[in-house]
Amino acid sequence: MTTIKASPKLVTVFGGSGFVGRHIVRALAKRGYQVRVACRRPELANHTQPMGTIGQIQPIQANLRYRWSVDRAVEGADYVVNAVGILFESGRQSFNTVQDFGARSVAEAARAAGAPLTHISAIGANDGSESIYARSKARGEQAVLETSPDAVILRPSIVFGPEDSFFNRFADMARYSPMLPLLGGGKTRLQPVYVGDVAEAAAMSVDGRVAGGRVYELGGPEVLTFRECMEHMLDVVDRRRPLVSVPWPIAKLQGAILGMLPGHLLTSDQVTLLKSDNVVSEEAIRDGRTLSGLGITPETVDAILPSYLWRYRVAGQYTRVGRHA
Repeated sequence: MTTIKASPKLVTVFGGSGFVGRHIVRALAKRGYQVRVACRRPELANHTQPMGTIGQIQPIQANLRYRWSVDRAVEGADYVVNAVGILFESGRQSFNTVQDFGARSVAEAARAAGAPLTHISAIGANDGSESIYARSKARGEQAVLETSPDAVILRPSIVFGPEDSFFNRFADMARYSPMLPLLGGGKTRLQPVYVGDVAEAAAMSVDGRVAGGRVYELGGPEVLTFRECMEHMLDVVDRRRPLVSVPWPIAKLQGAILGMLPGHLLTSDQVTLLKSDNVVSEEAIRDGRTLSGLGITPETVDAILPSYLWRYRVAGQYTRVGRHA
């Protein structure tokens, strides 16, 4: 039987200035929590403060590589959320440092402070995966559960929303490129999940409405192939671009080259990750460890994409959809 806990007053959100993190901060602020946004560069987290009332949201410096800063950020907190994650390695920010060692540091700090923990992972986390990203995510989950057995772990699929790095990336590419690549033929199955739904699940866990010690898999209402995702995106931005199949070996080579360029448009590890389907498992569905199981009705891709991809149309919001470019 799940014990419903009283709502805590202060929540520390690691990675609260990032894409998923800022939506979690917003969801918590709406519920009346005091939120401490822990990030490497707090001066760049000021955009989170208008999400709440004056003084409700406070950025604080914390770097997962330095345990003392993690302990400081957690001190006095009633709950901790770890939303830190990276899509590519850069400098000292490696997958192992951030998503393995860093996850353990946050879990240990939360345990020392007596604060419950919610950890944001990813569908596809697998210690036996060929992808370094997926292996580090799996080890991070293991570290969390070893340290805090009652922690809540949320595994979202591809997350989409206003600041996402998936649909935005390819919509921007469609403005300049005469074609769009379909890695491996575009057959990989994805289950895009709206960032607001992920944030709601995290906020519910802070409310004490999500059973701990379990891994939840968060996906949207539709399973789409990579090709279908590109077709949805092109419809929204009202552009016609041929979709060209790129065999995995060539995609891997492209990733190795593009991964060395500024912006990291594509990396070889991301290519490896895209070889596997990224969908909610049948086991999670059966056990109710999904958005629907938590009582959340997930948003569809078609309902959300037009709200932010309009800027990639030829004339932005003034484009008459259906004319194509």
